[in-house]
Amino acid sequence: MERPLEATRMENSTSSCFLMERKTHVKINKKEVMLAKLRKSCSCTPKKLKNFVMDFLPVLRWLPKYQCKEYIWGDVMSGLVIGIILVPQAIAYSLLAGLKPIYSLYTSFFANIIYFLMGTSRHVSVGIFSLISLMVGQVVDRELLLAGFDLNDDAPPALGDGSLQNDSQSNTTAFNLTIAGMNAECGKECYAIGIATALTFVAGVYQVLMGIFRLGFVSMYLSESVLDGFATGASLTILTAQVKYLIGIKIPRSQGHGMLVITWINIFRNISQANLCDVITSAICIVVLVTAKELGDRYKHKLKFPLPTELVVIVVATLVSHYGKLNEVYASSVSGAIPTGFIPPKVPHFNLMLQVAVDALPVAIVSFVFTVSLSEMCAKKYAYTIRANQEMFAVGFCNIIPSFFHSFATSAALAKTLVKTSTGCQTQVSGVISAMVVLLVLLFLAPLFYSLQKCVLACIIIVSLRGALRKFRDVPARYHVNKVDTLVWVVTMSASALISTEIGLLVGIVFSMLCIIVRTQRPRTALLGQIQATSFYEDDLEYENLSLVPRVKIFRFEAPLYYANRNYFLKSLYRLTNLDPNLEAARRKKYEKKEKQHLKKGDHTTNGLRIGETTLQLVPKQIDFQALVVDCSSISFLDTTGVNTLKEILKDYKDLNISVLLACCNPSVIDSLKRGGYFGKDFGSMQEMLFYSIHNAVQFAKDQKLPADCSV
Repeated sequence: MERPLEATRMENSTSSCFLMERKTHVKINKKEVMLAKLRKSCSCTPKKLKNFVMDFLPVLRWLPKYQCKEYIWGDVMSGLVIGIILVPQAIAYSLLAGLKPIYSLYTSFFANIIYFLMGTSRHVSVGIFSLISLMVGQVVDRELLLAGFDLNDDAPPALGDGSLQNDSQSNTTAFNLTIAGMNAECGKECYAIGIATALTFVAGVYQVLMGIFRLGFVSMYLSESVLDGFATGASLTILTAQVKYLIGIKIPRSQGHGMLVITWINIFRNISQANLCDVITSAICIVVLVTAKELGDRYKHKLKFPLPTELVVIVVATLVSHYGKLNEVYASSVSGAIPTGFIPPKVPHFNLMLQVAVDALPVAIVSFVFTVSLSEMCAKKYAYTIRANQEMFAVGFCNIIPSFFHSFATSAALAKTLVKTSTGCQTQVSGVISAMVVLLVLLFLAPLFYSLQKCVLACIIIVSLRGALRKFRDVPARYHVNKVDTLVWVVTMSASALISTEIGLLVGIVFSMLCIIVRTQRPRTALLGQIQATSFYEDDLEYENLSLVPRVKIFRFEAPLYYANRNYFLKSLYRLTNLDPNLEAARRKKYEKKEKQHLKKGDHTTNGLRIGETTLQLVPKQIDFQALVVDCSSISFLDTTGVNTLKEILKDYKDLNISVLLACCNPSVIDSLKRGGYFGKDFGSMQEMLFYSIHNAVQFAKDQKLPADCSV
């Protein structure tokens, strides 16, 4: 079998050429390959079964090799610090999710245990996350509203034993659920956690399915600008939702699109009802928390571990609220009874899963993307590898399994991950230590937080948003680096804040993809000049002291050539070369027609010139080149329209006796041109049309004789 040969001229003035021999690629029978892979995947051997279990539970690989003397102190220290941070954050984030604090503690406990077993990152901290809590809370609020419940959660808490089996007396509305053919009465709290667990279960199933079908590439469509814009927009929504707790007013929890604007309108309408006790408490807590955070950031290199400011604030605020009787005297809203122990596991309701199936998709994607991004960041920093597909399984089961234990969706959290790495974490043993701290609170300490004011929790949430809100300060620098990415950030942030978080994420993805399409539709184009005394060529508008090549135009198109940018390619080419071959051909035909009319009349002169002279001077000054070199180095691929476009300009310029030479084509483009018949049937003229450098093409054009009817 003969191998295809491709020729190009050497970079000198001679006409000698050398041959480039393409490798022959053996055709692979895809059917046989798929069958072989299927047979291999379906076979079961003891070794393969062992590897499957070890891959599914990575802890079985690294735990037997655990270096206790080197790792244990760092893991215990970081685990304790994260556990101390987790408790107040878990209680605070329950406000975002619209659920009782006990469910946030369950979530933090189970997520750490499961990721310890299944995760491949040594440092990432998985658990309750503000953005995910917000997304869960929005779904919970919507479904509660649709079911006829009152969203006002500011009523005084019910007194009693704190059992979760009883609904709050502040809301006696009941909702009938049909479970396994039986009717069961479910109150507001029961229905809220039912929605959250159903949403969490479906999100986990999505993540596991994405792992099975290897759909991790979906995360590629969430650029850094989209994620940052989404996080900032969601942070504004979170901040807005907490303002009513800061100042102690009772307004309905807004739902639907435009929640941020509606909430602020309600806040200003009811600002006169602000609770002075909550306002003072909030001001003190924010000052203390921000000051401690700023000092911690400034002297972090001197501190062995971060200051547990949130825990100190919660303990002090709880003591002040309890002994000062702030709830009874000043009607300050408090957390209420937090029961101890675990509730019996329960299967999420299938009917509720159907209601939230669509909402679970963005939750699943955002949860996975943040987890993998943080895992890759830590792996790169500490020189080890993670398996993105296993991370998807890990975060999926961190949602599926806890959903049976009254927990809601989880994700990796940046702030806690950074704290974890800065306090000496070595492995996920630190996650188990953190889970033990949360377990201690669940079993013994939870009731002590009964008198904790909700405004204190709101302060903790708002101060934790500092990182996301600081992104506004980066806008000028971001704009200086890339204007398009800044526009994507602004659009995503605005849509997430002003419409809704889910729609904001979708808008950000679609808008960023549209920006890419627009970039390829209207890419940079340029005429190139020669760098003096070299064989290199660059944009004549961007660089000084470039020499224009006589009788040759060199055109660069910096994008793939396909159906969407075909017209822009042609318009740019005609504009830069100052020649539209179609108009020029039409003009020549018009003059030829006039000449024939003059010949019929016997008039052999036109304006004092002979007919032959007129023919020579049809376009005496418009065509100042005899060859057009197209720099294809930036053209990554051609579709059928792209090939036809190049064939069209080849024909049109040939009619004007102008050669079209292609330079720097990659193998994919060459193959497309061959299949499209650009070089003819036998590729005989290929070596005179295709060149492996611009300089080759220019030298070839210079060696060509000047056409008889072209004036230069």
